[in-house]
Amino acid sequence: MARDYYGILGVDKSASESEIKKAYRKLARKYHPDVNPGDDEAAEKFREASLAQEVLLDPQKRQIVDMGGDPMEQRGGGPGAGAGGFSGFGGGGLGDIFAEFFGGAAGGSRGPRSRVQPGNDALLRTSITLEEAFTGLQKQVTVDTAVLCDKCEGSGSESKAKPVTCPTCSGAGEIQETQRSFLGNVLTSRPCPQCQGYGEIIEDPCNHCGGDGRVKKRRDLKVNIPAGIGNGMRIRMASQGEVGHGGGPAGDLYVEVATRPHKVFERDADDLHVTLRVPMVDAALGTQVKLPHLSGEEVTVDVAAGTQPGEAIEIPGQGMTRLRTEGAGNLYAHVDVVVPRNLDKKTREALEKIRDRQNDSATVKEEGDGQDESLFSRLRGHFRR
Repeated sequence: MARDYYGILGVDKSASESEIKKAYRKLARKYHPDVNPGDDEAAEKFREASLAQEVLLDPQKRQIVDMGGDPMEQRGGGPGAGAGGFSGFGGGGLGDIFAEFFGGAAGGSRGPRSRVQPGNDALLRTSITLEEAFTGLQKQVTVDTAVLCDKCEGSGSESKAKPVTCPTCSGAGEIQETQRSFLGNVLTSRPCPQCQGYGEIIEDPCNHCGGDGRVKKRRDLKVNIPAGIGNGMRIRMASQGEVGHGGGPAGDLYVEVATRPHKVFERDADDLHVTLRVPMVDAALGTQVKLPHLSGEEVTVDVAAGTQPGEAIEIPGQGMTRLRTEGAGNLYAHVDVVVPRNLDKKTREALEKIRDRQNDSATVKEEGDGQDESLFSRLRGHFRR
């Protein structure tokens, strides 16, 4: 005669998985050998409860029970069957107790995972000119990502019907198996192979997305790049990333901006640096240099008489636009004094007269002699600002 596994645990035939586990835990606490040492009757009841839980948590074995059979008779088992019998721990053994009370590798149901998952964020890189970084712009970018399936509207079903409970795992999302060890029966679980752990299946998957609720698509988007953006900064576009599985909410799209090198200007935070090639005579007498600015206008740089090689001329407010604030940084014009290489006779004679009048000659610079710092030191100091 088939055993009454439902009666052993004291649950109805319609009992859910959680109700079966709850009933087992109650009996395990009451009849476990550690609580009733030397009590053979309690030990027998503990073995029966362990076996009943094993059977009723296995969908295939439970189906045999509901049809009036006993799945344990097929393997010659009974409440005390198995290698080593009770052996002081019971057929369920510590493995089942660990599974129920501690989870982990010994078992422990995690439950089905949701079919609707949030989408991942996406990253896209684009490059702009320094002029575009100065003024800001709206740029069109192309992104390949997952979007909502327009045929099933994210449901994954051709008819847009709701998913049904998986017949293999009965909605649990996982299959539980009992393995024998020297500690007794160890209950393990793995994702259900039919529903992939969702606990439900789509009976008529969408032909367009295959039941995923999303498809790959190339999209053109317009990105507002603000004035003053720095190299390597990212712009966040909310909900423009990848749509999640099952039509879940989309992640964000991040657009990383790289600034291409400029042939004239070099950027340092909010400041701009430029090098002016100034003839020796102009550096001595003074001059003006017209400089095409990133704004499209001209900036006049006044080179004072006696300007030394490597000297930096500061022009306030003519640097980069400050990001999301008013104003701009400064412009630094570094003077590169150009010494003529090929002199004609008249030019040489004129320079010799200047040298004679100056009564000056080349010397070796010593530390702390009051002379101007070197070109390298000046440049390094300005770029560290």
